Amino acid sequence: MKASELRKSSLDELQKQLMDLLREQFNLRMQRGTGQLSKPSQMKAGRRDIARIKTVMAELKAGRKS
Repeated sequence: MKASELRKSSLDELQKQLMDLLREQFNLRMQRGTGQLSKPSQMKAGRRDIARIKTVMAELKAGRKS
């Protein structure tokens, strides 16, 4: 997922994607805790996707206040 693609989305869509990624991150943490996580790189990718969405959401909110 790229930031340029996210910027085309609405704030509601971004919020939904963020909630989905947070759920996925929780599930990955549980898998890691039980030793079932097969790809540890998924944790890093998930964290970065969450940060990317939060950044775009902050940009949208700042743009609307101006």
